[in-house]
Amino acid sequence: MPTITDATKAKDRIRDLNDALRKTFVGGAVVSTSGISALPDMTRRKIMAAVRGFDAFTPNNDPHGEHDFGSLEIDGEKVFFKLDYYDRQMAMHSPDASEPTVTTRVLTIMLADEY
Repeated sequence: MPTITDATKAKDRIRDLNDALRKTFVGGAVVSTSGISALPDMTRRKIMAAVRGFDAFTPNNDPHGEHDFGSLEIDGEKVFFKLDYYDRQMAMHSPDASEPTVTTRVLTIMLADEY
């Protein structure tokens, strides 16, 4: 049976892996929606930089401490990003989001009205 310490270590590992993908766009897939793609190039660049630099996580917007969702505003556009965890075949949810060998992380960047 997992202990509280094991659960905390897993949550910390998930947060670290999420931060690594979000900050570098390496270690998973990064997808932007059609709404993001339709924005001017400069706005898209600002959004990508803002997602990479996002660090405004609080207990209110990150209740599980996994850094898996964020909301920001760039050039008047409300933008969300979220991370999901799939198995390596991308057929279903990952059996263990803290384990990179069985998980494909997907960071989706979207306009808030596309959520």
